Amino acid sequence: QVQLVESGGGSVQAGGSLRLSCAASVYTNSIKYMGWFRQPPGKEREGVAVIYTGGASASYYGDSVKGRFTISQDNAKNTVYLQMNSLKPEDTAMYYCAARTGIYGHDVLSQYGYNYWGQGTQVTVSS
Repeated sequence: QVQLVESGGGSVQAGGSLRLSCAASVYTNSIKYMGWFRQPPGKEREGVAVIYTGGASASYYGDSVKGRFTISQDNAKNTVYLQMNSLKPEDTAMYYCAARTGIYGHDVLSQYGYNYWGQGTQVTVSS
C-alpha cells in the first residue's frame, strides 16, 4: 500500500508563491502518474498538474494554471513538487496529491482512475 503525504500549503497574498510537496511512502514502479488535484468549497475536484513517472516525465496541466504552476519530481526521494507562482484568489482550495498505476482509461487530469490519495493540504490566496 502506498501512502502519500502532502506538505507546503498555507496562506499567501495574490501574486505570491507556494511550493507543495508530496512524498510517497515507498517506491514502486507500478505507479505511472502522480499529480495534484484541488477542490474549492462546494465545487468538484479538478486536475491541476500531473507528471508521468514512468520514464519520460511528461507533464500535463489544467488550463487555469498553465504558465503559472510547474510540476516536477525527485525520484531519489519518491517526491513530487508543485511550484505555484502568480497565485490568484481563485486558486484557493484543498490540494490533494494522487498516484495512479494505470496508463489507459480516464484522462490523466481526471480524478477517476487514481488509486492512491493524500489527505490534502489547504491553500488560501487572499486578494
